[in-house]
Amino acid sequence: MFYAYVIKSKKNDRLYYGSTDDLKRRISEHNKGIGGKYTRDNRPFELLYYEAYLSYDLARKAEKFYKSGYGREILKNKLENPWK
Repeated sequence: MFYAYVIKSKKNDRLYYGSTDDLKRRISEHNKGIGGKYTRDNRPFELLYYEAYLSYDLARKAEKFYKSGYGREILKNKLENPWK
């Protein structure tokens, strides 16, 4: 499985969007400071949302979508109304 995910910085409440093939490992890496400068400087993070996909290409497309203006609106709506 492949995942598109959103994590929230407990330091500044900002969101980070990513994709991976191992969600638990990747969240752990973000919280240990392994990876890019942004996540290293703004940890710790909590997992806010994720979706599972059968291919990495689909997970990357979802990540890219949620980074867009419309995608952020959709994500906000999903987080406010999780059962819709």
